[in-house]
Amino acid sequence: MEKSTNNYAIIMAGGVGSRFWPLSTQENPKQFHDILGSGDTLIQKTFYRLLEFVPHENILVLTNSRYEELVHEQIPILTKEQVVLEPDMRNTGPCILYAALKIFKQNEDAVMIVAPSDHWIEDEATFAKNAIQAFDFCAKNDVLMTLGIKPTFPNTGFGYIEYDKTSNNAIKKVSQFREKPDYKTAKEFIAQGNFLWNAGIFIWSAKSVIKAFKTNKPKLYKLFLEGCDVYNTDFEEDFVKDNYGKAENVSVDYAIMEKSDNVFVLPAEFDWNDLGAWGSVYDKIATKEDENVVLNTKAIIDNGKGNFIRTYNNKIVAVEGLSNYVIVDEKEVLLIFPREKEQEIKQLRARVGKNYGEEYI
Repeated sequence: MEKSTNNYAIIMAGGVGSRFWPLSTQENPKQFHDILGSGDTLIQKTFYRLLEFVPHENILVLTNSRYEELVHEQIPILTKEQVVLEPDMRNTGPCILYAALKIFKQNEDAVMIVAPSDHWIEDEATFAKNAIQAFDFCAKNDVLMTLGIKPTFPNTGFGYIEYDKTSNNAIKKVSQFREKPDYKTAKEFIAQGNFLWNAGIFIWSAKSVIKAFKTNKPKLYKLFLEGCDVYNTDFEEDFVKDNYGKAENVSVDYAIMEKSDNVFVLPAEFDWNDLGAWGSVYDKIATKEDENVVLNTKAIIDNGKGNFIRTYNNKIVAVEGLSNYVIVDEKEVLLIFPREKEQEIKQLRARVGKNYGEEYI
């Protein structure tokens, strides 16, 4: 597949993945693990997927300073300049603007995809096809684009994208973004037929995204514009250290997507899993209802069903009379938790940190 030198990618790799605790920790988060036993970590899978249509030298990884070494370990082809470090956590808005200005300075005709580092996409050829379709559209039009996922059930854990149902074009005009709904509202969205899950995958030209920040977040734009002379030079690091902490803590959705009137969506044709918590790994692997899913473990399970069991060292685990539980064994922490309450793992992790120390989370 021919790769245009104008194609760029930004991999978002700064999150902690707290619902995947105790595997995912502050020191070694979810994106740096081989969650599904595929042989590659999630960030490696993301990088290889983007290589299909983006030259490797045009892929940037945005991450927290503490993960710099991990990124280089797992993707050794990346140069120091391709790993963009956030000295402070400021959500997705500031880091995307900063990366877009760096890319624009290199290539004013750049078109880029922003992709999370920790999602699972099986059909990579269709992903590439959809992405290239979006790249072509963004190269020719002043638009902000996203890839929306066709909902398979009324999920209350995702935001939704409502698009113009009168359009016959493959790429649809976005009417509005909707916050995570309750179950009844999610059912109504699906019944209407013109709602998609917001997967946090964006495509736009460097020109269009910078213009959107200038219009909607002028203060943030001005802050990062001041560094343009030093971006991609030896003086960039000092500027970022001195100024990044002054940036507003704001998501890219809230900063520009929800406020702009030139937003379009392509309903994705590939399968997608956000791997948001242990339950999504269970759903991905389980081939039938109530199956016990076992990873990296020698297990004996009697009178139990619907369990997810994973150990770090292929440990023998014997279970009697336990159903629908997540059992995850790491070096210092053993988690035994009901699958239906998995969203509460984040709060439990915080309690462990408070009671026993940050080194365990």
